[in-house]
Amino acid sequence: MTVLYVLAGLGVMVGVFLFAKTKQVDAGRTKAMTELEEMRVRKLSPFGSVDSLSVLPLIDFYADNPSLQTEPGVSYLVRAGETTILLDMGMNAKKAHPSPLLQNMAELGVSEKEIDMIFLSHLHLDHVGGMKNQKNKTFSLSNGPVDMGAVPVYAPAHVTASAFNPAPVTKVIREPVVLKPGIASIGVIPRFLFLMGYTPENALAVNVKGKGIVLIIGCGHQTIERILDRARKLFDEPIYAIIGGLHFPVQGGRIMIGPINIQRIVGSDKPPWRGLGKKDVADAIEAIRKVSPELIALSPHDSCDWSLKQFREAFGDAYAELKVGREIRIDA
Repeated sequence: MTVLYVLAGLGVMVGVFLFAKTKQVDAGRTKAMTELEEMRVRKLSPFGSVDSLSVLPLIDFYADNPSLQTEPGVSYLVRAGETTILLDMGMNAKKAHPSPLLQNMAELGVSEKEIDMIFLSHLHLDHVGGMKNQKNKTFSLSNGPVDMGAVPVYAPAHVTASAFNPAPVTKVIREPVVLKPGIASIGVIPRFLFLMGYTPENALAVNVKGKGIVLIIGCGHQTIERILDRARKLFDEPIYAIIGGLHFPVQGGRIMIGPINIQRIVGSDKPPWRGLGKKDVADAIEAIRKVSPELIALSPHDSCDWSLKQFREAFGDAYAELKVGREIRIDA
């Protein structure tokens, strides 16, 4: 009987938690939608262009060769014309120094001193260098000293450089803005996620001369539908490519606790029992088809192999595998 009472008590506690959390998420979703509707979104085009674009994955779940480190995080080196951008910093789950990011940079011949700008898509642990950074609202390239200059850092919410790389200077950008000719932030698209709470996320847009807009996305918590809607409002140029994470851990995830797919719970503003499913993948594919991009490269760090297969089959020759060390290059 005692065991039954304990189990009943635990059941009641779980039920109360889920009820309260669902109410919180409902209120948070309403707040995020209100903020989205009230945000000033003004046309950015024309905003210049670049003659070439290179996206080199430095951190992701799969690698192009076994000498490179992998993890369920993201960091891309973006070379847009003459500007070199570090987009996100991976997870560094083991708090290593040098981190997987620094190890891969060294292996690929990339120096932190060549970085002109840091762009943080959002402030989850797999993008700012680990859980400690997420909690402290900081970012780190590694769990030890990294000699960087005072490069500008663009982020969707307050964050500061950690003691390991203290020189970069952060600026919060919420509304769409041109960062350099041909390079822009599409601005924050907020979402209130079931476990992670309020999550403002932005994405990078690069206009390649004669081709169009390349969207480079961290996790896609915003949903690709809202990202494309924002892009249509900002740019006259066509969408040429979509590169990065869209968060579809539908059948299995990259972060599992026993049988629990943590990424599936994290990536939705709905309760776990009504979370991400196959229909969400189908809807995303349909939304992308409507803009007819020439190139799609989906990050495996937050999308399962089943989802990758759906995109691969849907877009055929336009689909490119996104792996650490495999450069994606677009020239005018």
